[in-house]
Amino acid sequence: MKSAIDRHHTDFAMLPDRSFFNRLAEAAKAETLPRFRSGVDVVNKLSSGFDPVTEGDRAAEAAIRALIEEHFPEHGILGEEFGNVGLDRENVWVIDPIDGTRAFISGVPVWGTLIGLQTNGRAIMGMIEQPFTGERYFADQSGSYYTGPEGERKLKVRDCGVLANAILFTTSPHLFTGAEMDKYREIESQVRLFRYGTDCYAYALLAAGHIDLVIENGLKPYDVGGIIPVVEKAGGIMTTWDGGRPENGGSIIAAGSQAVYDAAVAVLRR
Repeated sequence: MKSAIDRHHTDFAMLPDRSFFNRLAEAAKAETLPRFRSGVDVVNKLSSGFDPVTEGDRAAEAAIRALIEEHFPEHGILGEEFGNVGLDRENVWVIDPIDGTRAFISGVPVWGTLIGLQTNGRAIMGMIEQPFTGERYFADQSGSYYTGPEGERKLKVRDCGVLANAILFTTSPHLFTGAEMDKYREIESQVRLFRYGTDCYAYALLAAGHIDLVIENGLKPYDVGGIIPVVEKAGGIMTTWDGGRPENGGSIIAAGSQAVYDAAVAVLRR
């Protein structure tokens, strides 16, 4: 399964297909779901503060990596738990085995497994997997798709018109500080409804047309790698606050329409 990709042309026939992403998701699910709400052991990765990791995180990432290394040994891997390999290669997988570990250890079903594939630094395929709810959001060059209890359908963002009609999500307003907090609160005061604490699930809901805006900061590349194609192929916009590409994380905005995006970034860029 050698890659035949250059910087001007992507031969999608030589890339993994949806079934391989499903295999990766199933391998991760076998490690995460049995540990959910089971009193798993939690390790704090920080000497000051709290950055939890569970045995489920490590086992799921190991399972994903094993399949990638078997079937696409020429690809690089960027992962949260086991470091990076071959980031200078044309094709690089981006893995977050449990996005929303705090939700996971709290028994809240908004965590997910994020699996993305980048070609020459650009996110082109991705999956948001939520095994507890049985929902899977996947994107490739043909579009963005949902499979789950509601059946299967192609995803499309919605256009709520103006910011005043928008539903806004963020993981936690406590993550914003100083001027960031002021800007976030200004946007929050203008929307119709806001909610907290949904991690990667917020972006899935945006791609599915249920919400309109996600604003976050301090994200890592593995926090967004699997999400970007799902949002973009559903017709959404996802950038850094200053309008750059989101693959490297940082301060991120995602929106379902250009009007809502423009209104929010006008505040964020002051």
